[in-house]
Amino acid sequence: MKKLMYAFALTSLIGFAACDSPAEERAEERDEAVEEMEDRAEERADEMEDMEEELEDTSAVIE
Repeated sequence: MKKLMYAFALTSLIGFAACDSPAEERAEERDEAVEEMEDRAEERADEMEDMEEELEDTSAVIE
């Protein structure tokens, strides 16, 4: 009888552990969104640096 109870307890624990929490999914989605925003910010910063370098290059040619 004890073995049967342990088997049911173990099965229920495995089933409970397999369920994903909605809060966990939201946290993962939020982390992904933050990473995307950071990537876009880095790209924009790189673009601004490139534009600044181009402006410096053209001003040297004009002089």
